[in-house]
Amino acid sequence: MTPFGERVRSLRDAKGVTLKQMATDLSISSAYLSALEHGKRGRPHPSWSGRSAPIFCIIWDEAEELEPLADLSHPRVTVDTSA
Repeated sequence: MTPFGERVRSLRDAKGVTLKQMATDLSISSAYLSALEHGKRGRPHPSWSGRSAPIFCIIWDEAEELEPLADLSHPRVTVDTSA
């Protein structure tokens, strides 16, 4: 799990929000949300933090803290062309 995924899951658990409930509230599939949490998808759309704030009942500043975690969790592919 990525730092972003861990934080999202901990916020969901703390508020008692299921993956399915959150996905419905964000108008995304629960499979996509699960993939975000597990690091199998790249960064969410930048508006994601603002849209998730009411679900977690957090203030905007706390929601913005998710953005750097999403950047850290974004998969990067490196191709070695030296061979």
